[in-house]
Amino acid sequence: MSNPGFWNDEQNSTKAIKQVKSLKSFVEPWEAAFHKYQELKELADILQDQDQELITDLAKNVELLTTAVDKLEFKTLLGGEFDKNSAVLSINAGAGGTESCDWVQMLFRMYSRFVESHGYSAKTIDVLFGEEAGIKNITVLIEGDYAYGYLKAERGVHRLVRISPFDANKRRHTSFASVDVIPEIEEGTDLKLEEKDLRIDVYRSSGPGGQSVNTTDSAVRITHIPSGTVVQCQNERSQYQNKQVALKILKARLYESERKKKEQQLLEQYGQEKKKIEWGSQIRSYVMHPYSMVKDHRTDYETGDVSKVMDGGLDEFIEAYLRKKPETRNQ
Repeated sequence: MSNPGFWNDEQNSTKAIKQVKSLKSFVEPWEAAFHKYQELKELADILQDQDQELITDLAKNVELLTTAVDKLEFKTLLGGEFDKNSAVLSINAGAGGTESCDWVQMLFRMYSRFVESHGYSAKTIDVLFGEEAGIKNITVLIEGDYAYGYLKAERGVHRLVRISPFDANKRRHTSFASVDVIPEIEEGTDLKLEEKDLRIDVYRSSGPGGQSVNTTDSAVRITHIPSGTVVQCQNERSQYQNKQVALKILKARLYESERKKKEQQLLEQYGQEKKKIEWGSQIRSYVMHPYSMVKDHRTDYETGDVSKVMDGGLDEFIEAYLRKKPETRNQ
């Protein structure tokens, strides 16, 4: 960064600054923890048995240091290629009509609370509301360091069991929704989009009105013809902004699709079988009746505090998933 001409190349300089910031987020806390360890070790060496006040203070500081080291250890689990990137989160309703649409809206609220508690920002890219209530599908761009690293643990089918508020007979219903999470791909990757491979359609936005919404053809739908991948964005103020966001999401989805193909080829090569994400192979169950429990079927971590989870308290579930051995996460 101190080299002459460093700032002449804006793209590379911005990339280098992000890299430095990421490295510092690991190195500086480790150095602080090691310095604290040395202080406490020196104090322990000169401590007298009868100095109870100092012994109590030392024990408290050791406990704080242990917590700090645990956090550092956990952060090393976020060392994947794209873990530090922002994330694109999509939630889709399964079979079940209004029930499933309401479940999607509940999950969207849960993730919104999680995003807020971690200091991330969320931008709704596209949303299709249910005919009677709830949301059929929604796509959200979640911006912040390590957003993908954390939220990748949420990819899969989520199952809800409860007394339906839409059933006059108050019967118990089971609803499903699928959650997909892909990393936002930064500029400079090898993936290039050819104009001839894209079909771009514009249309009038749907849903709640707002500035330029429902009044102009500002919504954009882009189809990648070779793969059949379709993305759309309707929540920005202008057609140009919607197109740029849609292109960003399209790049992310195509990149993720290629990554999955390569991963599948490796699994087949080594004779391993990856469990598909499909209805009936839920990763987590949320039971609100006849008892209260949220259980992750991949790690067996569970809690009876459903309200806390639905208010965004997902950290324990995510940590349990990330601490699980990588080769068994998808089993």
